[in-house]
Amino acid sequence: MFGKSVSVEQEMKKVDSEAISSIIDKSMTIAGELSFKGKTRIDGTIKGNIDGEHLILSETGKVIGDITVSSFNCYGTLEGNVKATMLNARKNCSIHGKLEANSLTVEPGASIQGEIKAAANNLKPEDTKAPVAIDVKTSASK
Repeated sequence: MFGKSVSVEQEMKKVDSEAISSIIDKSMTIAGELSFKGKTRIDGTIKGNIDGEHLILSETGKVIGDITVSSFNCYGTLEGNVKATMLNARKNCSIHGKLEANSLTVEPGASIQGEIKAAANNLKPEDTKAPVAIDVKTSASK
């Protein structure tokens, strides 16, 4: 989408095929900082900042805090800022905050409120100069 490079698509496939090493169950609520290596899925609630490699926020997952990861697949609810190399806002997710990503994909039905910085390939998200402030709510036709 919009000129994604082959290397980004290959990296996404590699991340998708990686095994999940940690799961925060939907019955769990964690208050505090979370740091991890590998791939983690959050089904529960995190109240605090997250720093790691590959994060999946499931449909039942909720994060209230900032996220800094290599890849972020958001199916759930985020109230906070994200810095990621690859960010996928999936159908029915809700993101309220500032997004910085080298590669950003937003599926129809995703809800995003906030500022978005999408960088060109090989740039760090914080290196972008011109932020775009938007309020986007996509919806799939029924």
